[in-house]
Amino acid sequence: MAYTSASTNLKALQMSKTTRATQFLDKARVSYDTVTYEYDPDADRIGMQAAEAIGAEPARVLKTLMAEVDGKAVCVVVPSDHEVSMKKLAAAFGGKSAAMMKPADAERATGYHVGGISPFGQKKRVPTVFERAAIGHDTVFMNGGQRGLQVCLKPADAVKALDAKVAPVTAD
Repeated sequence: MAYTSASTNLKALQMSKTTRATQFLDKARVSYDTVTYEYDPDADRIGMQAAEAIGAEPARVLKTLMAEVDGKAVCVVVPSDHEVSMKKLAAAFGGKSAAMMKPADAERATGYHVGGISPFGQKKRVPTVFERAAIGHDTVFMNGGQRGLQVCLKPADAVKALDAKVAPVTAD
């Protein structure tokens, strides 16, 4: 049994990619595995395409979105099969209004390309919130800092490493 586990970990290490996100997780001593998949730039919903490609339920594949609350950048992490409620997002940060960031602004703020935005290792660390329902799983998948790379980890570890809030932020 121990041999199987060790060989699985070795295989995961051989497949892993080094990104700012994985470096951030390593520095924070967060345990994770990497999963690669064929990224489809033409997918209507990138998170849903990732879930299908890796064979995981969409509720466990979390998408990372960049928004602004009262004009200040924030990061929001929600299940790929849900949409963000701007009203709830603003409330989570004690703000009055929220809006999604334009893709070019999100890329500039994070240093990542859309489709590869990770909450880990962003150019400038911003306040982050996780949808409450997203942390109820044993493990979740999150973008690993490039298109086609997911990290699988415990959601509580991700929240702790990011010093993130947990709140209901999705539309009902």
